[in-house]
Order: sequence, then structure tokens, then C-alpha cells
Amino acid sequence: MPKEKTIHSEIGSFMSTLIRDHFGKGPTSVYVAFARPFITIHLRGFLTPTEKVLLKQNEPNRILKIRDLLMKDLVSEIKLALWKIGEFDVKEVYADWNLTNESGMIIVVLNEDANLESFDRPANFDEKAFKEELNKASVKAQKKPGSTEIYWLNDRTILAKRTEILVAVEKELIKNGFSEELKIAKRPLERKVFGEVQLEAVLKRAIIETFVEWNFDTDKAYTVFVLEPEKK
Repeated sequence: MPKEKTIHSEIGSFMSTLIRDHFGKGPTSVYVAFARPFITIHLRGFLTPTEKVLLKQNEPNRILKIRDLLMKDLVSEIKLALWKIGEFDVKEVYADWNLTNESGMIIVVLNEDANLESFDRPANFDEKAFKEELNKASVKAQKKPGSTEIYWLNDRTILAKRTEILVAVEKELIKNGFSEELKIAKRPLERKVFGEVQLEAVLKRAIIETFVEWNFDTDKAYTVFVLEPEKK
């Protein structure tokens, strides 16, 4: 346990410094969840003075495009740092932002297979019902996924992986170089449809934030749900 706590704090400290160095302002808090092969890094209190001005001028898309460009440049640095911290062989790095909440989520996928049986989950969790609600949301936004996998990273962090979710028109937009515009359009739509299905009713807990990011090349999406603390 002490070693695990050290890894969490080292990842959090590195990411906070990285964000501060490259964005000019760091987050007020960083929360790390880790269950192989996934690491999620929840950033809170993160909005630069310039971004606040752009948000006030109703320019959120400009902020998102700049952040996405910066994150692409930071991927190699993140991979190197995580190897030094815990010899983590990083396969993919994703990021999503909630500008209204001044928060963000970095999703790291290690170059390892995910074993669903090795993940702990609450005894009262109805996985089948939760998956059905996720698929309903996917149908509202595009189509039913080819597969949906649910991973509890800890008591407050659920990661969902969906594959084969792109429809024909989205594939054409990607082929014609509109990947960034498609992501910007899909993010609020996905958050909206997740709020229209009964995920919280199945969980019997509130979802505080939802983050989503895609790998268009492999036709998959990762969604992270941050839950309210469980009432004792």
C-alpha cells in the first residue's frame, strides 16, 4: 500500500508540474486512479487567465483546440515520466476537459491486456443494467457499440471502453480531415445523452463529472465517470 500511495503521489506531482510548465497555470488539485492497464488523472481548478477571457467571450472551442494541440506535444514526455516512476509502458494517452467546471481528465492506457476479472466492483453493482444504459446512450448519439466493457478503477472512478461506435458519416469526416471538429461536436452530445439515460439510477449514486475521448483510428471511445463519495 505505501508503494501504491507513492506512485499515485508521484504521478499527481509530475502531472501538476507538467501542466503548470506548459500551460502557465497548474491545477489546484490532482486525483489519480490506477488499476492496470488504466491510469486516470483528474485535474481540478484548472483554467488559465487567458482561457477565462476566451470563455467569457464565448470561445470555448478555441480553448479546446489549443489544449488538444498542447497535449499532443506532451505525450512523449508523459510516457517517459511514467516509465521512470513505475516502469509503466504507456500505449495511449487521452485528454478531455470540462471548461465550465475548470476540470480535466487525462486517461493513460498501458501496453497490457485488461483482465476484467481482476477488477474489484461494488457487490450491489448491476453491470448488465449499467451496460444497457450506456448502450442506450450510444444509440442516441450514433449507434450501438460492437462491445462495451466496464472497469471500476476505484470506488469513485468508472472507466467504460466502447468499440465500433462510429457511423458512416463520421468515418467520412475523419477521412476528410475533420477529426478535431468532430470531437468538439461529439463531446457535448455524448455528455448530454449520458445524462438522459438511467446511469445514476443503476449506480444509486450521483455522477459528478463525465469525460470522454476517442481513438478514431481504432474506432473506440473511453468514458470516465467520476462519482460522488459513497454515503456511509
